[in-house]
Amino acid sequence: MKGDQKMEVRQSFIAEARREQIIEAAIITLDEIGYVKASLAQIAKRARISTALISYHFTDKSDLMNHLLTNLLEGSTTYILEEVQQETTHHRKIETFITASLAYQGTHPERNTALIEIIFNARTPDNIPYYKLSDDEDEDPIMNELKLILYDGQKKGAFGEFNIDVMANMIQGAIGEYMFNTDITKKVDLKTYGSELVNIVNEALKGY
Repeated sequence: MKGDQKMEVRQSFIAEARREQIIEAAIITLDEIGYVKASLAQIAKRARISTALISYHFTDKSDLMNHLLTNLLEGSTTYILEEVQQETTHHRKIETFITASLAYQGTHPERNTALIEIIFNARTPDNIPYYKLSDDEDEDPIMNELKLILYDGQKKGAFGEFNIDVMANMIQGAIGEYMFNTDITKKVDLKTYGSELVNIVNEALKGY
């Protein structure tokens, strides 16, 4: 590799490391003071760099938050899918899908807070809150995987008859409820919630 190529690779590595540093600082900032107060200056303070350096890598706060949102979703998606793909039966895949989704929430609380802060406070250029945007299922690998397991399970006789869209949304909704609803987290611990949810879903999978 020539000298200029080595320099280019090194600069690329440094830039990627810096962007990761900024992303992590943004997560900490959202966890500590929330989206509204999370200015570039506050993020720079926690990253121990200048605000100008953040602006070099990200156009503005909105650009940074969009990159962070992608980072957060990719992190949870990778973890869940890797766990699920290790299983061989449809019932185990569903059980692992639920437990892995909840486990990720439990082991990454600050990332969950950051995700909630962005979804419920960020807006598009057209001033539409992110939580009001319709989901594009073609770009949601988690929901696609869940529906595929349900569809294949029905096809091969592992599950009974039920509406796959309704079942998938019920499962995802129950998982998300533990992250978004602080009332339930105060009353029921993560392990108990996951165990109860698995039992309920297994009953529902028997169909009608």
